[in-house]
Amino acid sequence: MSSSPVSTSLPAQPYGRPPLRTVQVLGGGAGAGSSAHVRSLATGLAARGVRVTVCAPVHAEGEYDFTGAGAQFAPDAVSVLRAACAGADLVHAHGVRAGMRAALAMRGRRVPLVVSWHGDGPTAAGALGRLSRALERHVARAAAVVLGASSDQVDLARLRGARDARLAPVAVPTGPADTGAAADPGKVRAELGAVERPLLIAVGSLVPHRGYSVLLDAAQEWRGLDPMPLLVIAGEGPLRAELSRRIEAEGLPVRLLGRRRDAAQLLAAADLAVLPSRWEARALLAQEALRAGVPLVATTVGGVPELVGEGAVLVPPGEAGALASAVTGLLADPDRRAALAAAGRAQAATWPSEDDTVAQVLSVYDELMERTRR
Repeated sequence: MSSSPVSTSLPAQPYGRPPLRTVQVLGGGAGAGSSAHVRSLATGLAARGVRVTVCAPVHAEGEYDFTGAGAQFAPDAVSVLRAACAGADLVHAHGVRAGMRAALAMRGRRVPLVVSWHGDGPTAAGALGRLSRALERHVARAAAVVLGASSDQVDLARLRGARDARLAPVAVPTGPADTGAAADPGKVRAELGAVERPLLIAVGSLVPHRGYSVLLDAAQEWRGLDPMPLLVIAGEGPLRAELSRRIEAEGLPVRLLGRRRDAAQLLAAADLAVLPSRWEARALLAQEALRAGVPLVATTVGGVPELVGEGAVLVPPGEAGALASAVTGLLADPDRRAALAAAGRAQAATWPSEDDTVAQVLSVYDELMERTRR
C-alpha cells in the first residue's frame, strides 16, 4: 500500500551542521508492516533534510518505492550493506535478523545502531529456539537503542540484555482507502462472489504463527449459516498448498487470494476482519481494520490487546470454537457491529500519526548524535 507524504513541520538540519546520514536496513523476511514503516520513515526523514539509504531486497524497492520517498536504494547484499554502513552516521535496522546483519556490517566502527523490533515471531523450541534467543541477545546488546513496537517487545528486549529499550509504536501508513481513492465496495464484493452473503477477510503471510489452520477449523462451523459467509485470505507463503488441500477436501467457504496490492480496498468491502494469529506485535491488519471502521475479531496475543483496547472482540489463541462463536455472534448483530466499528475508530484516533512516529525516531537519532559528539 502506498504511503502519503509526511508533514514537514519540523526544521531541517541545524544551520552549519552537515546532514545526518542514515542507513535503514530491512531483512529478506521483512513483513508488509515493517516495509511500509520504512517507506513512511524514509519519506519523513528525507523531508527533514536527513540523507537516507535503504538497504533491502530488490523486490521491496519494486513494491515500496523507497527512492520515490526521497531515499537512495541499495540491494541488501553483504558487501553493499557494509559499504553503505561505512558512510553512515547512524544505522537503523528493522527486525532482529536485519539487526544481526547490520551489526556484522558495522563491526569495528563506532556508529550508533538502532534496532526496531517489529516482531519477528515467537521463539521456537529446541535447538532452533536456543539459536533464536542467542540471536536476540546479540542484537539487543549490540544496539545503542532498541525500539519496541509494543510493550511486550520492549520487555523482551530488556530480558535479552538491551541497554536502552523504549516503546515506539509504529503508525500504519495512510493508503488509498483513507484518501477517498478506494474501489467501490459493491464491485469488490461482486468480484469476490460475496454479493448476497457476508464477507470475512484475513490478511497476512501464510505461515504457521498466523493461525490459519485454526481459522479453517472455525470456518467449518460457518457452513451452517444462511447465507453462508465467504472468507477470503490475502497473503502468500509456504502453507498455501496445505491450506488449499484442506479447503478443497472439506468444502470450506474460503478463498486464498494470494498476495494482493489492494488489501485496503478488500478490507473496506468486508463485513468483518479476522486476525487468528498465535502471536503478533502491532498487527497491520488490526490497525487498518479499526481505522477503516471494519469490526475485528482477534486473538489475545502479543501486543494486540494493548493496540485495540475496546475496539475489537478478543478470543484466546488456538480456540476455533471461540473464534467461530465470536464471528457468528457479530454477523447476527448489526447493532453490535456498528458499535464496534465506532469503538475501533475511536481507538485508532489515539494512535500516533506518521508524523508523530517520524518525530520520535528523529529525536532518538538526535540524542545518539549528541552522545557521539561528547
